[in-house]
Amino acid sequence: MASSEYRVSGMSCEHCEAAVQAEVSRVPGVRGVDVSARTGKLVVASAAPVDEQAILDAVDEAGYEAVLVA
Repeated sequence: MASSEYRVSGMSCEHCEAAVQAEVSRVPGVRGVDVSARTGKLVVASAAPVDEQAILDAVDEAGYEAVLVA
């Protein structure tokens, strides 16, 4: 299983985490989402590579900004 890590800005609570998790979980190919407002980290697990822009768009839809951690 592949995974990608993103840094998400603007999250401050469990509601924020839930919003990001709900949107990112809808992206085709995503198998797991781990998000933490405390660390500002989002880890996306997938069986195959997932479109990075789709993840960024999903985070944006939730009301936050993300960048891929290299």
